[in-house]
Amino acid sequence: MLFDYRDIETIEPYKLMAQTIIPRPIAWVVTEANGIVNVAPFSYFTGLSSNPPTMIFSVGHKSDGTPKDTLRNLRDTKKCTVCLVKPEQLEAMHYSSKELDALSSEAEQFDLPLRTLVEGYPPMVEGVPSAFVCDLFSEVSLGDSKTIPLIVQIRHQFIDDACITDTARLTIDFAPVARVGKSYALLGETIAPPKIP
Repeated sequence: MLFDYRDIETIEPYKLMAQTIIPRPIAWVVTEANGIVNVAPFSYFTGLSSNPPTMIFSVGHKSDGTPKDTLRNLRDTKKCTVCLVKPEQLEAMHYSSKELDALSSEAEQFDLPLRTLVEGYPPMVEGVPSAFVCDLFSEVSLGDSKTIPLIVQIRHQFIDDACITDTARLTIDFAPVARVGKSYALLGETIAPPKIP
């Protein structure tokens, strides 16, 4: 079956993309403004470049049409901390996707412990396998879209010592949580690449 994206309803491209561009890692993006820490998960997220070290994630709007707190905070402060999620944190991460008012903190609402990595930047969620301390690099315009892709530049990265299996070769191993359609998934078995003849 061939789908012409020009001829299908607005919601349909999301359904198609979310179930075929998989797995998508989950970015737990932490921002802070006026003393309120916002912790929100995003699954339209991936690495973009290693030079400069950048990542991209897309932020939508609240149900009332106003910018999500993550977008508003990043526009105001230009800083965020992007955390990866481990299986034990899946339930808390899922709960933190609930839409709260701008004066409420997911960290407080859902009892998420926080830890400051770098002064002047939002904290990370305690216990994550890895966290990236970032500055807003660029906001991408998609015309009339209500989805705003944000490019962030990595300034520092935390990796849990338990995830580093070889310090000399800088080999990292952990069980990330990803999104597959409406469900979550773990990577499971990894496969070594074959040698090129």
